[in-house]
Amino acid sequence: GAAWIGTRDSVRHMIYVKAFRPSGASDLASLGGATAWLNSPPLAAADLQGKVVLVDFWTYTCINWLRTVPYIRAWAARYKEQGLVVIGVHTPEFSFEEDVDYVRGAAKERGITYPIAVDNRRAIWSGFGNHYWPALYFVDRTGRVRDHHFGEGNYVESEMRIRQLLSDAGSDAGTHYGVTSFEATGPEVGADWATLKSPETYLGHQRAENFASPSRGALNRRHAYAIPSRLRLNQWALCGDWTMKNESAALNATGGRIAFRFHARDVHLVMGSAERGRAVRFRVRIDGHATGGSHGTDTDEQGHGTVSEPRLFQLIRQAGAVVERQFEIEFFDSGVEVFAFTFG
Repeated sequence: GAAWIGTRDSVRHMIYVKAFRPSGASDLASLGGATAWLNSPPLAAADLQGKVVLVDFWTYTCINWLRTVPYIRAWAARYKEQGLVVIGVHTPEFSFEEDVDYVRGAAKERGITYPIAVDNRRAIWSGFGNHYWPALYFVDRTGRVRDHHFGEGNYVESEMRIRQLLSDAGSDAGTHYGVTSFEATGPEVGADWATLKSPETYLGHQRAENFASPSRGALNRRHAYAIPSRLRLNQWALCGDWTMKNESAALNATGGRIAFRFHARDVHLVMGSAERGRAVRFRVRIDGHATGGSHGTDTDEQGHGTVSEPRLFQLIRQAGAVVERQFEIEFFDSGVEVFAFTFG
């Protein structure tokens, strides 16, 4: 499930994180449970003695993590020579995120060059007693977890914490005046919290909420769905021949559609082709019209795009006033699987 966990920053936006509830104590020794390593040979607690370590729990389709990763990249580059080691722990939410090739591709796309521990068995997640994506753990030179932060925000405080731990370890990180700055693009741009009124919404049978099609088919059974004449805010519906699976809704025939009544600047959809490498064409509409200047990074002004490997797609970034709108996506080929909407 997911949880709101409080307010941060001067705009007092809510910090949104995805939450699960394992148990266990924080411990760098759990790095030994990684199923693979990217950008590095395997790292163990002994390899990190004397180093300040920032552990970042992530999963590559999480919009909350995508909006934090520019900061993580910048800190990794700025403080590497002062003794900081950043380790990204990729713990998957959806089953397709267990594919190491997808994780490797996502890391390359996001410019991540620091070590990544692939945590498909959740051994590291459990070793840290972690509950959230994204989650940061600040580890001192002795291997002790000194602080943590869950969710988005708190960036200045997090950077100051890194500097403090580096200074305690004898580095001159404190002489770097000014906080790290950069220009984010695409889905990495921070949310418009003041206008965000739509929550993350799962489309699979197991966790689907606010589903408004007149009838809901059985799990793993083909069913013909329809979109009602009117949707209330944050309701969604399917149209066409779909199969509801635990994690996703899968389209069986061409012409399938999804509608969602939303209030947010950005609309994202986690989706992918059921057949590896096969492209599925789609078109996005907003209030029945072409997206124009409100298209996302994964569509053109007419709302056209293609989907193949599963990931998060940015479909709408409203250019004007943010008001309640109706989003619709139509697929011109069968074989797409849709997992979750997120907003920003």
